[in-house]
Amino acid sequence: MSFDDIVAQDIKENPILIYMKGFPESPMCGFSALAVKVLKLYDVPISARDILGDLNLKECVKAHTNWPTFPQIFIKGEFVGGSDIILDMHQASELIVRRFYYQVYLSTILILNLKGQLKDLLGDIAQKHEQKESS
Repeated sequence: MSFDDIVAQDIKENPILIYMKGFPESPMCGFSALAVKVLKLYDVPISARDILGDLNLKECVKAHTNWPTFPQIFIKGEFVGGSDIILDMHQASELIVRRFYYQVYLSTILILNLKGQLKDLLGDIAQKHEQKESS
């Protein structure tokens, strides 16, 4: 698999991806640390690749985005930019809107699941009640 293929696969498979110096748990530069800090405010899973360990990967990512600096952040397959842009988006509340829709989506799934469980539970009770009245 080529580095171009790796980058394309990373972007496709990870809703939030950071090519950064270090890892989210241990950033190796202030800009990478800032990007992780802002994204963690939204309590979303962050996927990352450390570009310090592989110069070929680093150069491939730069060529893919035509962006010279790191970190490089992708959200839902779209290149967003670096830490300064993600901070500006946060401060302008654009990310808050995206988080709201993500939470609505998760809440809808939870509600539908709970309704299904409640229906099953109430269905059992209704059947038992009908059986008692019949006897």
